[in-house]
Amino acid sequence: MGKDLKLKAADGHELDAYRAEPDGVARGGIVIIQEIFGVNDDIRETVDNFAKEGYVAIAPALFDRHERDAVLEFNEDGMAKGRALKSALDWADVIKDVDAAIAEIDGVGKIGVVGFCMGGSVAWFAAARSSVSAAVCYYGGDILTNSGETPKCPVMFHWGAEDAGIPLDGVHKVEADHPDIPSFIYEGAGHGFSCSRRGSYHKEAAGQAMGRTLEFLTTNIG
Repeated sequence: MGKDLKLKAADGHELDAYRAEPDGVARGGIVIIQEIFGVNDDIRETVDNFAKEGYVAIAPALFDRHERDAVLEFNEDGMAKGRALKSALDWADVIKDVDAAIAEIDGVGKIGVVGFCMGGSVAWFAAARSSVSAAVCYYGGDILTNSGETPKCPVMFHWGAEDAGIPLDGVHKVEADHPDIPSFIYEGAGHGFSCSRRGSYHKEAAGQAMGRTLEFLTTNIG
């Protein structure tokens, strides 16, 4: 459904991206931010699905600054490499790459960002540092240590109650720091619960979260 393309960040860095178009007039744009597994089939499918909802959607390849074509398996080796690549990232550079994706779809209407895992944290930074109209953050662990960021747009949080890597006391601290942000904790769901290709997939939680996400985006993007 979509197509691969090249983006150029403000510092001259070139990165890959995957973009999909809706049928008819776009309701707006959505930047989809990857997990630590890269712009893989799941992220591409997510881009396609948001296009089916009427948005121009795009996913920038955030690992391209350190390793191009980094598409990793959903296993221990893939997770270890993904964590290593994530640890090499500089958040300021990541935001430059997100901004390049925003610029690519500029003119389609309001633009939001939706991120998963690592991407959930990136979406949080984008809400504070980029020009977006809405941000949805799925189980972004780095939000807990960066709760002091001040978002400039409406934000929504999704968390798994059984997420071994994101303690609920940290989630509750974020909620206390930002009481106006809608925050949902899904019982029985762990990290990565929204990804149907992962063993942690939780169908009920994923459906509830996406329903809330789409309603939120309709309100804030169109």
